[in-house]
Amino acid sequence: MLTDNFGRRFHYLRLSITDVCNFSCNYCLPDGYQCDQPRDFMSLTEIKRVAKAFAELGTEKIRITGGEPALRKDLPEIIKACKQTPGIKKVAITTNGFKLPEHLPLWLDAGIDAINVSIDSLDARQFKIITGHDKLQTILKGIDMALADGRAQIKVNTVLMREYSGKGIAQYLEWLKNTPVTLRFIELMQTGDNQEFFNAQHVQGSRIKQNLILDGWLPVIQDRAAGPAQEFYHPDYQGRIGLIMPYAKDFCDSCNRLRISSSAKLHLCLFGEQGLSVRDELQSDDLVPLQTKIISLLNDKKATHFLHEKLTGATKHLAMLGG
Repeated sequence: MLTDNFGRRFHYLRLSITDVCNFSCNYCLPDGYQCDQPRDFMSLTEIKRVAKAFAELGTEKIRITGGEPALRKDLPEIIKACKQTPGIKKVAITTNGFKLPEHLPLWLDAGIDAINVSIDSLDARQFKIITGHDKLQTILKGIDMALADGRAQIKVNTVLMREYSGKGIAQYLEWLKNTPVTLRFIELMQTGDNQEFFNAQHVQGSRIKQNLILDGWLPVIQDRAAGPAQEFYHPDYQGRIGLIMPYAKDFCDSCNRLRISSSAKLHLCLFGEQGLSVRDELQSDDLVPLQTKIISLLNDKKATHFLHEKLTGATKHLAMLGG
């Protein structure tokens, strides 16, 4: 089992397969994707080795991320490879859902267990302003298809922003009355290139949590491989609400996840100072050198992300590692 110097155990790998994204969300890539480095992404063979190496070290869950992972044509093969890795109990994906109705059958057939879709507004006009694309109805159609199929767990991610979240929260609550998904409100995080936007738009999730509790929402007990959200349910709602609050006290105490970038760099934290390359160790079926290096590098994992000190490390924008 992968364990750091603070006793935290790591059951969960976030695996980025590309840093390219076709959306231009105002909080992440307001100018669109900028190709400022070689696009030498891990091959399917390298991804299989990563999955196997981490599984043998106790990882039970893999989340496939980007950028936008659906931009890789071999995504169904990647899902299938992760799913068929001995020891991996759950394979999830985070996507903007730009072609979700078209992609969904392929992902389900490949064995996907959970799909997280980013929807930053249920107002089509605001959605287009935030993302740069008029895709809300397409995405909602895909979610309805997934719910009707029933094989994959569905969650929806929305970034809290002062400009949009007031009226938007009421819309989401109305939607959750009859929609059995988990909606996760994510606090806007400061990155290397969004300080002005962060200062203008950051909303504390703790305020929403207080209102939920006052309105009768109750906490859900999470399993050990779950993500960082505090989750709540209400007997009058089919859907649930999760809150991801990275600025909350002790947020990092329950960290259970590591990250591998699309260029095969181990990131001990989303806001770490650098990615640590394991590319050389991926060139052989002998996984012992890779596993030995991962265990050794884990000794450098810090107790916290230092976001409170406005230190964002090497993370210029969230598309680099898929959050």
